[in-house]
Amino acid sequence: MANTVMKVEGMTCGHCVSAVEKAVSDAGASGKVDLAGKKVTVEYDEAKVTIEAVKAAIEDQGYDVV
Repeated sequence: MANTVMKVEGMTCGHCVSAVEKAVSDAGASGKVDLAGKKVTVEYDEAKVTIEAVKAAIEDQGYDVV
């Protein structure tokens, strides 16, 4: 399993946290959002999902991964 921390712009509330965590989950990974730090820690199996797919899933929800 791999871990990556991504900075995510545009999250402002609990709904944002839920949307980002669901997007990460739907992409096949697990994520823990730090709203105050504007980041998400992603744990994923490199054999099953790419970090690019996780990033795309977050961006599809309207947030910017920087």
